[in-house]
Amino acid sequence: MKIEKLVITHKNNNLVDINLNIDTSLALVGESGSGKSLTLKALLSILPQDMSCELKINSDFDLIAGESVAFIPQNPFTALSPLTKIKKQFFVKELLIKELFDKVDLDYELLERFPPELSGGQLQRVLIAMALSISPKLLLLDEPTTALDPQTRELILQLLGDLQKKEHFKILFVTHDITSVKVLCQDIAVLKNGKIIESGKMSDIISSPKQEYTKVLIESNFVNREFRK
Repeated sequence: MKIEKLVITHKNNNLVDINLNIDTSLALVGESGSGKSLTLKALLSILPQDMSCELKINSDFDLIAGESVAFIPQNPFTALSPLTKIKKQFFVKELLIKELFDKVDLDYELLERFPPELSGGQLQRVLIAMALSISPKLLLLDEPTTALDPQTRELILQLLGDLQKKEHFKILFVTHDITSVKVLCQDIAVLKNGKIIESGKMSDIISSPKQEYTKVLIESNFVNREFRK
């Protein structure tokens, strides 16, 4: 799919003015305030009311959150209601939930538990199962492994990669973690001040970045600087 035009405006100022080609999996990287979160909100149709959005896409599906577009947030520990059993937080029948749990390698007994009783990795798998419940065409990932330990992070990334091959959804991955980007995404777009300054194949950009801004991001490994607030 191609996002041929995405312009987000606030008080006659363009905050984001980009186009993206999401062939299979695209990483969107940049500093805090560069426009990554606004891009996700625009695609989910949840921009603040004082912002306007112009969006033109070339795709075989419409961007409809909850129907063709699913979203996995950054922090699995705050994404679910802590006082509601896991099974009650799905909007599909229990038989389908169990099928989804099989796909993400979770035990059925977790359905009777409350979110605080699950580990971060288990909670993230629950969120992935929820996303899969709508059979999405596009999966939006907002730094989904930031709150996880390194071993769990690797397992979740491997799971997402395997699921993409089986389910054939496209991925737009916003992250500060260069390791996650390299593992899961084939392509990368570097965002600065609401504009794409460099994009291409992941291997090409990582090995030979053309922009100094991109070089700094790669060299910092997205660890030594704060990229999100």
